[in-house]
Amino acid sequence: MKTTITLCCLIFICLFSYGQNDNRKSLHGQFTNEAVLVDNGYVFNLNSKTRTFISNQGFFDVLAKANDTLLVLSPAFKSKKMIIQQKDFIKPLYIVILESQTTALKEVVIKGQTDIKPAIANSQAIVDMKFAADAQSAVKNSAMPSDRSIENGMDFVRIYKMAAKLFKKDNAKTDLNSNIDFSNSVSNALDRNFFTKTLKIKSDEVDLFLDFCEVDPKSKTLLKQEDEFMLIDFLVTKSEEFKRITNFEK
Repeated sequence: MKTTITLCCLIFICLFSYGQNDNRKSLHGQFTNEAVLVDNGYVFNLNSKTRTFISNQGFFDVLAKANDTLLVLSPAFKSKKMIIQQKDFIKPLYIVILESQTTALKEVVIKGQTDIKPAIANSQAIVDMKFAADAQSAVKNSAMPSDRSIENGMDFVRIYKMAAKLFKKDNAKTDLNSNIDFSNSVSNALDRNFFTKTLKIKSDEVDLFLDFCEVDPKSKTLLKQEDEFMLIDFLVTKSEEFKRITNFEK
């Protein structure tokens, strides 16, 4: 009975594998770069959930068909997604140009202070000092000042300037965050141990993992601070998917 069950499972796996590669044929290609040689990385077929290695000359062979999506991940180059077309199989060699991975500087945020400091030290203290009226000064009418102001009232001009300064600072921060890409933002926000110890991602594959996550359109919606828990859940889910693909045995 056990032998029969095992045999059925093997037949099912073979049929499933055949179904995954049905109508797919080998695509011969090469990754190139103007400055350096492409000699490391993976090519993933996101439709069939298969992968292949990039040779030391940048060559690769992958089973694919028209409309399949290929994703290339390499430590020295930016990830790239390609949608295969029927005409690509006619070419003797499918050439893909990769862009070198640049190391982005970490964002430095300088927080402005909300209190207003006068240009001259202690000048505001001098203005706020109380002076006793002398005999030659005009009599002051506290009930109806000549300039129609309120004695000891609030300085609305100063309050408005402080509030305006805060709003400008918040707007600048929002614009800055919107320009940060997913990989750099998450890498700067989370400790490296989170990826290697919690998610069990190999240290030399963390950047590849973040590039893999960035391909998912959902990643662009999780960069706000209030989405922190959703981001962690997203990374946990994507880590399992990433490990299944990278550990796939041909």
